[in-house]
Amino acid sequence: QVQLVESGGGLVQAGGSLRLSCAASGSILDFAGMGWYRQAPGKQRVLVAAITRGGYTNYDDSVKGRFTNSRDNAKNTVYLQMNSLKPEDTAVYYCNTQPRATITWGQGTQVTVSS
Repeated sequence: QVQLVESGGGLVQAGGSLRLSCAASGSILDFAGMGWYRQAPGKQRVLVAAITRGGYTNYDDSVKGRFTNSRDNAKNTVYLQMNSLKPEDTAVYYCNTQPRATITWGQGTQVTVSS
């Protein structure tokens, strides 16, 4: 069973940047698509960024143009570069397969954006 460990979150001011990492204990090449999800307080977990095995990316409108999803298959790691952060980006961020999560969720990484 593949395990996922997210890291890189923190507290940042609006307009700042963070880079999240998600390390998988097994080969992510086994999965056609990987994605980043986020869950804000009191809200459902939603997919905000997706990347295929070949590197094709897609983004939710709320993060398009500000977030960049990438993957290093050799390191079994996916990344989320987040720029121009807004207070509404505050959430716990998780990675998993997409379009449907099939791996047991990791602990996530908290991102807090202050205004």
